[in-house]
Amino acid sequence: MPKVKALSKRKQQRPEGWAEIEPTLNEFEQKMRDAENESTAGKRKVESTWSVTQIHHQRSRYIYDLYYKRKAISRKLYKYCIDSGYGDGNLIAKWKKQGFEKLCCLQCIQPRDTNYGTACICRVPKANLEEGRTVQCVHCGCRGCASSD
Repeated sequence: MPKVKALSKRKQQRPEGWAEIEPTLNEFEQKMRDAENESTAGKRKVESTWSVTQIHHQRSRYIYDLYYKRKAISRKLYKYCIDSGYGDGNLIAKWKKQGFEKLCCLQCIQPRDTNYGTACICRVPKANLEEGRTVQCVHCGCRGCASSD
């Protein structure tokens, strides 16, 4: 998750429509700072980054919904947000593909990060899991992001 790039004087000005989405993106930025600074005492090692990953997902989903679902922002503003680091372009690209509409993070589909070389447990549809079993991803804390749920 890259840091949001600061706008330099040499680079182009912010595109039209930025004023409408800037307060929400600033809220996400403040939540991200709070999550990065929160104490990890009493948490497992893998739980310490879950809040950062979840906020990153929410911020990227916000930009995705504005551009692809509601069509509320221009392509120029969308590209600016992706290039500036406000949204994850790779994650958004996966959301556009069938079967990945609810994907929580890119780590969950990388087979090299699992013990058996498969996808993460959160990608398994709830209908295929044991009844009454609660699963939670070790990468991001997701409780299920399969598209068929």
